Amino acid sequence: MGPVTGAAGALADELPEWVTLVRAPNPGPMTLDGTNTWVLRAPGAEHAVVVDPGPADEEHLAALAAHGPVGFVLITHGHADHTEGAPRLSELLGGAPVLAVDPAHTVGGAPLTPDTPLDAGLDIRLLSTPGHTADSVCFLVGHGDERVVLTGDTILGRGTTVVAHPDGHLGDYLSSLELLATYRGIRALPGHGPALADCGVAAEFYLAHRRARLDQVRAAVAAGATTAPEVVERVYADVDRSLWWAAEWSVRAQLEYLGVSPRESGAGGTGLELP
Repeated sequence: MGPVTGAAGALADELPEWVTLVRAPNPGPMTLDGTNTWVLRAPGAEHAVVVDPGPADEEHLAALAAHGPVGFVLITHGHADHTEGAPRLSELLGGAPVLAVDPAHTVGGAPLTPDTPLDAGLDIRLLSTPGHTADSVCFLVGHGDERVVLTGDTILGRGTTVVAHPDGHLGDYLSSLELLATYRGIRALPGHGPALADCGVAAEFYLAHRRARLDQVRAAVAAGATTAPEVVERVYADVDRSLWWAAEWSVRAQLEYLGVSPRESGAGGTGLELP
């Protein structure tokens, strides 16, 4: 299967009136157009909710603070392009708590669990979706008859995401996609790229892509590839070589899932999504 650079389904034609996108100015090959910070405010509610503050960019954080008052800030996962600005945003918001699964990214509150009360005039439900990272979660948010799923990097608006081995786990990721596939007809608000019309359709697309990649990795191993770079050369030959280090992350997760141990140590670098 070739590189996936398009959207994983139809784009959302509009968003609920209680959803605002404030995109961070950190575009790049691994962050697409930049990190999507979502601001949610129930109609008539005093306090908003911010999801994924993004990088520590003062102008971006000031733009978010302008949407205040904010009751609390939610984190989908701990990668820096989603969390780096969180402590500073909390300060700008007068100490609004930052709530994350990982205590390292929690500010002024307890780590998130499915039982954490998230009362902001919206129906907010935490969905445990590990795989991209061990701490990845999504948020099912509703008001009236409208619902959205904030997917972080578990589902992107364009391209597919890296399973960041060893923190990420492909088996967990596939299970998380199977969960998200049940949310048919509900718009997906991703951590990068455009909003999608149907979370369930996008998850099914991702599942098909992952299964095709696994078949390719199996074939590469059967043909004699014994290291992650060798598998990348065979399976990701049509991907820009500047992204092969990220491809190695995904390959290591795939090899682990298949029960194959590559000879050399883990790939370096930090990154998010791979086309």
